[in-house]
This record gives sequence, structure tokens and C-alpha cells, in this order.
Amino acid sequence: MTEQQLPEWADPSVPPADLDPQGLSRRQLLAGAGLFGTTFALGWPAAAPAAAGERHLGGSDPHLAYLVGDHHIHTVYSHDAKYTFSQLAAEGAKYGLDWMVFTEHSNFGHADFGAALERQEILRARAENPRRLIFQGLEWYIPAAEHCTVFAAPGPNEVDLLTRFERAYDGKLLGYTEGSPGHAGTARNEEHAVKAIQWLAEQRRTGYVDDVLVLANHPMRLGIDSPHELRAWRDAAPEIMIGMEGAPGAQGAAIPGWRGTNSIRGEYENKPSAQSWPGYPADAYLTYGGFDWATATVGGLWDAMLAEGRLFSITTNSDAHRIVFDTWRNGDWQPGQNFDNTGRLPDPVNTDTPQPGSDFWPGQFSRTHVGVTRYGYRSVMAGLRAGRVWVDHGHLLDGLDVRLKRDRDHGRGVTLGGRLRVRKGERLTLYVTVTSASRPNAAGILPELAQVDVIRGTVRGPAADRDNWRAPDTRVVHTRDVSGRKGTYTLRIPLIAGDESFYVRLRGSDGNRHGAGYLGASVDPHGPLTHASGDGDPWADTWFYSNPVFVDVTEAR
Repeated sequence: MTEQQLPEWADPSVPPADLDPQGLSRRQLLAGAGLFGTTFALGWPAAAPAAAGERHLGGSDPHLAYLVGDHHIHTVYSHDAKYTFSQLAAEGAKYGLDWMVFTEHSNFGHADFGAALERQEILRARAENPRRLIFQGLEWYIPAAEHCTVFAAPGPNEVDLLTRFERAYDGKLLGYTEGSPGHAGTARNEEHAVKAIQWLAEQRRTGYVDDVLVLANHPMRLGIDSPHELRAWRDAAPEIMIGMEGAPGAQGAAIPGWRGTNSIRGEYENKPSAQSWPGYPADAYLTYGGFDWATATVGGLWDAMLAEGRLFSITTNSDAHRIVFDTWRNGDWQPGQNFDNTGRLPDPVNTDTPQPGSDFWPGQFSRTHVGVTRYGYRSVMAGLRAGRVWVDHGHLLDGLDVRLKRDRDHGRGVTLGGRLRVRKGERLTLYVTVTSASRPNAAGILPELAQVDVIRGTVRGPAADRDNWRAPDTRVVHTRDVSGRKGTYTLRIPLIAGDESFYVRLRGSDGNRHGAGYLGASVDPHGPLTHASGDGDPWADTWFYSNPVFVDVTEAR
């Protein structure tokens, strides 16, 4: 593997004058965390942050730098995409990404030819972009369900792992999807999905690969990822199956006047089908402020899983296939060639005329921020596994740091994905440090955060009903108006530990579109909303979400 370099904003040899405002802002955040210079330098293998379950429960999490990434990107090695690795890596760099995962669709052509060819492209992309962390991955057709991102740490066996996995466990290749002939074997298909995740865990345990992770993609788009399946995947290997997309890609799908009057952000334009889980309401097939219903609903499916007291992360990404307003078209096949016998589309051709598309470039609109203490592949994966994650749209924020402390403590507290052990009745403070956007985004808008919501839910342990999607004790408990605040500032939010363990998570928006949440104003008085079909300008409705911090309450002594 080509020797990795620090990104420009983290490299002391790059003068501040050579950075744009956002890069300079990120450098200042890195320096403020005490990580600038040799402390943050690349190590291979990189020093990995401790997993969530290994932390000191009194609250001593390290200072973090947040690396920006996208785990769901398609190239010419996907049958329905268009761009080369070089095009996508260059655009990701332009929009400030530190890490990228290329996730080609499972397909016989990909398994037979494309994955090995793609490996060479990955190595070339790493050499051409030494300041980016570029992972090879796969978009897995989950038996009985939809899609997942699967990706491994770089190493000699990464492509072999992905290819073996694709052939043995992909629902599309096996005919184990709910839409395929004979799909009535649902129990068999669901069992095979669990076996697939367990197999990946075994490859990590034996050291065949250094690391591997799985995330569910666009979980509510078709409604075929049932609550019991999400729980079964998580329980099969929680260190491998770590979460789901909180917001899908295709965020440009409903730009007014672009794709048509029926278009919805995320291409969530489906209705319940015979394959959908019947317990989802029709409103679950829409996005809310661009976010999946499972995440956007306070007291909904994501909260129902968190209420079990177990981490399940959210992310966001581009799902880049075809970029809005882009002028490239697919290239032309040579006689006798097709995707099945080549595993690769022809290179795209520029037409100088806008082509159909729903997606943004990686990092252009959707960003997943992962907290690390070192720069490197395994550090990103360890940060994802530990849940040190927050996400935003439209470059709403430059930075977010979250710490929960007991008032009697003087340490750093615990951060996203962590756990704090407290006594019943103890007073706590949630410290939310925001760094406002420092430059206009790709739409020419300087984003302004208007509000920050604190969402609290009671932890009740494993769900008796594995298909439960409600967390009735979860609600918005604090809202702070931050309109007009600039630079870096800290909100101090008091909390009191009651009789039961709980978690808190954060959400915020530009304040342009909000109202009573899906489960009512008493639960969520100013939550995200759906938009009218064909009228969903994503730049005018941007949000951030964070992973939770858990609080384990014990009896006072």
C-alpha cells in the first residue's frame, strides 16, 4: 500500500495560508483537542480508540479529532452507476472528505470479474490520493432484506474476503431476496443473513482481515428491513454490524423542477408491497428533513433499539451513482461486451448537457464525522465501532464535540457512543461545543445553525417484542435557540439521573422547516417534516444528528 499522508488541514508542513476557511477551521479544532502535529501522525497499524465497552465508566474519554467520510459510493464497477474512481476521489477531496468507501453492487459480473479489477483501481486511487483513506467495500443484497455496506481494512486479503462473502452470502446471487422467485423461504433467508454476519466476525477473530464492518443502507426505502431483522443482524455480531444509514443518499432527488412531480429526497418514492414488513405505517416510506423515518421519528425505531441500552450507530452518505446537474453519460459498449462478461461499465463520456441524476458528489452534501485520536484506516473503523459519530447535511457545522459529566467530576467526561455510570439522583451536565460553518457550501449558502435539541430516552433492556418500533419514554427534553451565534461556543445543559438508566442524543437544524414530530408535539415539538412531492430543496432544510451517550444509573450509597 502507498504510504499514507496526513490530510492538508492536519499536516503541520502545510502553511495555514494554503488552507481554505473550512480547512483552517478544522486545523484549529485539531489543535484545540491537543492532537495537532506528531500526536496525530499516521501510524500503521494505527492506534485504535478503545471500544465502547472497554472505556472507564467514570468518564475519561480522550479528546478527539473528527474525520469526515462517506461509506456508500458507486463507480463503473456497479451496473447502474457511471463514474471512475479517479473522478469520485477527486470530488471527495474537493469537498473535504478524509475517508471514502467504494461499495459496488453485488452482481455475477462483479463477482466473476469486477472485484479483482476494482482492486487494481483501488490501489491506483490510493496512490493518486495519498491524503485520503480509500476503502474497498461491497453493497451487499441482504438475504430477505435490502442492502448493506460491507468493508474491510486494507490488507492482503480484503478483496478475497469481499469476493468469498459475495459468492456465499449475497441474496441477489443466491436468489434469497424477498422479491426473487421462491421468496417464500423467508425464515431460511433471514437465517442466512445472520450466518453471513457471523462469518465476517469469524474472519476478523481469526485475523484473516484486520477489521470488517457492516451498516444497513436506506433501511426504510422499501420497508423490507423489519425491526426483528435489524435486531438479529446486530445481535449476530454487534462488533461487526454496527448501525444503519440515518439518512439515505440521493438527497438531490426532489430538487424542484428536476426529476418530476413525484420525486422525494432519498428516492423514497415507494409504497408498501407484498414483501414489506406489514407493521410499518405508510408514512414510514418517506424521508423527514432528508432523514429516514426510523431515525427522524423521536420515539421511533432507532430509539426503540437504543432503549435496549445497546449502541446502534447512524451515518449518512452520498450513495453516488448519478450526480445532479452533471453532464457525463455512460460510455458505449464494444461489440459483444456487457456487464456480465466484463464486470465493468465503459468509462463515461462528457456531453456538456445536464444528465438525469439524484445524487451529490461524495462530501458535497452528506457527511459522516468519526472521532479518532490518530489518523489511519483502522482508527476510522474503531471510531465507527465505538459510536463516536455525528452526521450533517449541507455542511451545517464545522465541528461538534459532546461531553457528559457528573457535576462532581473534573475530567473530560464521556462522549458519543460512550457510557457514564452515575448514582440515582445525581446532577449531570451535557456540554455541547459547536463550531459554526466557516464558509459557504456548494449551493453558495453560508449555513447557520438555528436550534439544538436534546433527546432523552429510558433504557429498559432487551425488547420483549423483537418487532417493536416504539420507545414511548423517549422525547425532546431541551431545546436551545442558537440563531445568530458564530464561531465556537459551548452549551451547558443540566440533567438529573432518575431511577432508571437512560441515554441522550442530539439533533439540530437550520430552522427553516420544522413542526410537530411524527409521534406528536408532546414528544417532539419541532421535528423534521416531509416535503411535497417534487418540492424538496435539500439545501433549504438541513439537519445534524449525533449518536447517543448512555447513562447507567445505580442505587445511591
